[in-house]
Amino acid sequence: MADGSGRKRTTSEPRLHGEMLATSLLAFLKGCNAYGYQLSQQLTESGLPQSDSGTVYRALRQLEGSGFVSSFWDTSDQGPARRMYSLTAAGELFLRTWIDALDKYHEVLTGALAGFETTTAPAESAGSEEEVS
Repeated sequence: MADGSGRKRTTSEPRLHGEMLATSLLAFLKGCNAYGYQLSQQLTESGLPQSDSGTVYRALRQLEGSGFVSSFWDTSDQGPARRMYSLTAAGELFLRTWIDALDKYHEVLTGALAGFETTTAPAESAGSEEEVS
């Protein structure tokens, strides 16, 4: 499987991208405005699958293009100006919609896995009962 750079991935670890990355960024912005670097750090510290900073910045630009975030140049700190991102009303609506969808996915996957565990559990216990008899 190739990653976003066209290179073949050498690990089976999941990567955070697409709408899962976008939703994560929006969730972090719900609490407060943040710089792209801060958001990238929050993703890393949160324990979510890996995502490189270039992917994070591209996702932020796409979210801004979609009207889900807005940005402005913050010149208040010492050093160079930095782009600060904030959640828009449209972004909050998109986030709520995705949270509802993720809740549904969780419900479906939990049900599917419970069904799998139920069908495999009796076979395991039946084998151990035969050994005891």
